[in-house]
Amino acid sequence: MTSRQYTTFEVADQLFGVDVAKVVEVLRFSEYTRVPLADKSVGGLINLRGQVMAAVDLGVRLGLEPRDMSKPSMNVIVSENDEPISLLVDKIGDVVELQDDTFEPPPDTLAGPLRELIIGAFKLDSRLMLALDAKRAVDSASKATTR
Repeated sequence: MTSRQYTTFEVADQLFGVDVAKVVEVLRFSEYTRVPLADKSVGGLINLRGQVMAAVDLGVRLGLEPRDMSKPSMNVIVSENDEPISLLVDKIGDVVELQDDTFEPPPDTLAGPLRELIIGAFKLDSRLMLALDAKRAVDSASKATTR
C-alpha cells in the first residue's frame, strides 16, 4: 500500500493539504511589496533571501475576501516548474502521512473556485482535509502577476 505526505494548513477554518514534495518551506512573513494593477489574489511580492516571489492570497483564490496585509501572515512556499510562489494561509498544521486508498474525489458539495483547486479529499480522525492542486493555484497566480 502506498502513502503520501501532505503539509497541512488552514484557510477560513478549512483544513487543506499540499503534497510535501511541492513545499519548499513554511514561514511567517510581514513585509510585502504591493504590485499595482495585479489581480486581487496577489497579496504582494516578498524578498526571501534575495529571491523575489509572488505571495498569493489563497483565501481570495478560494472566493474569500482579501486578507489584511498589514498583519503578519503564514506562507507556504511551493515550487511549480522551478518557480517558487508563496501561498498566504491562516495557520500552518502538521505534516501527515496518508494512505492512497483513503483518497476520495472532491465532495459533490464543493462548488465554485474551491472545486477548481481541489483534487480530492481525505477523511482524517476529526475532520476532512482537502488536497490542494498547487499547480492550479500557482498557474493562476503566475498569470495574475504578469498581466
